[in-house]
Amino acid sequence: MLVCRNLLPGLVPRHHRIPRVTNASLFARSSRPQQKELKDEFRCLSSIVPLSSDYLDSKLKLSIAPPSIRCLQPAQQERYHSTSTNHSSRNNSTAAATLPPEYHPRNSYNVSTTVSGPDACDKLKLSALGIKGPTTLYHNLTFEELHQHEIANGEGEIAYTKYGKTFTVDTGKFTGRSPKDKWIVLNKGSESEGNIDWGAVNKPTTPEVFDELYEKAVKYFSSKEKAYVFDCFCGANPKTQKKIRFVHEMAWQQHFVTNMFIRPETRDQIEDFEPDFTVINACSQVDEDWERHGLNSEVAVVFNIEKKCAVIFGTWYGGENKKGIFSLMNYWLPTNDPPVLPMHCSANVGEDGDTALFFGLSGTGKTTLSADPNRALIGDDEHGWDDDGIFNFEGGCYAKTINLSEETEPDIYRAIKTDAMLENVKLVQDEDGIQIPDFFDVSKTQNGRVSYPIFHIDGYVSIC
Repeated sequence: MLVCRNLLPGLVPRHHRIPRVTNASLFARSSRPQQKELKDEFRCLSSIVPLSSDYLDSKLKLSIAPPSIRCLQPAQQERYHSTSTNHSSRNNSTAAATLPPEYHPRNSYNVSTTVSGPDACDKLKLSALGIKGPTTLYHNLTFEELHQHEIANGEGEIAYTKYGKTFTVDTGKFTGRSPKDKWIVLNKGSESEGNIDWGAVNKPTTPEVFDELYEKAVKYFSSKEKAYVFDCFCGANPKTQKKIRFVHEMAWQQHFVTNMFIRPETRDQIEDFEPDFTVINACSQVDEDWERHGLNSEVAVVFNIEKKCAVIFGTWYGGENKKGIFSLMNYWLPTNDPPVLPMHCSANVGEDGDTALFFGLSGTGKTTLSADPNRALIGDDEHGWDDDGIFNFEGGCYAKTINLSEETEPDIYRAIKTDAMLENVKLVQDEDGIQIPDFFDVSKTQNGRVSYPIFHIDGYVSIC
């Protein structure tokens, strides 16, 4: 775990919504690194789709910019947010419980619509993807609607926790990402051909393979009567924020991305939505022709940067949606003008504006360490660093649940309540016959997870 911390804070308002930390120094480990050392650290730690060394050396000139904080929750919460000026005085109660109902973050997210009829795919522009069959499209359902759909569809089970009932799902044999089944289309003569560091991590496949899989996904969704469509944002800084569309076949998958990405605040934001990237998740289908395609298995997670689309086959694991877009942010942001540094880290801030970054691979403690009852959470996994400062990519958290208890990780434990979603966590019956999660039973996997919207953390950064 690498911890970077701004040790010389000075919080001054940049404007009325976004504060900036000035007079800052960055310390990695215990001393200020040189530019090259910092570049090497970040190249190693933050690259899921790493750019080539030549590109980094010629384009990405890192500067020690003073960190600042950007957030992602609605402005209306500014008045009612529960974070105390003195973070150490936070109590253990649920923050949102003190809010008037209309300002509860759960209720304020309400941009849902259901589009029905033979022209449903035209109305939501799925026909532009080639998907023309569904006559009912569930577009950005509310948390409560998602819960009702999950139950009606029989997609999982209800678990009762200390802080509320929670929906649980089992993702089958894949309880984590499948990195050997992740591919990027090598489009000859494209910018991405020259920029991506091709190799064992960023494995190339051909446009022809992608086109076959794309058509397979389109044909599958065109055979369905209904589908779930979620339009969202990635990156809290409007300057580099990306519009993302997900097409799913199950409600719990839309629930997952609703928890994890930046949710639209108004219906206007997603009217006539023109995504920067679309993910078609046909997880129930497999690539039977994987050997002919030169792939690793019947599972396929394939990204085509130039066509602005990805397809997913054969894996139900929710994290493929999240990490796939993070991979793209690792490609997009450094190629921005000016370059932006993507980081695989968590981040929090003290009451004096001192920002801390926690770098590490998955499962090394980023979520745990950043959920500090004495500091405000910025985000738990994916951030950017630009001239304006530090900003979160996401709208939620994705925590490991192994050996989770309220005594050891109180903020995460208390975040597991209604609208959180458990993945691959063992359920047992208590003495009253009620199903409860057993976070110490790892017979299914050691990678049990919970996703939850960031407002489940009492004391998250909410200033815009």
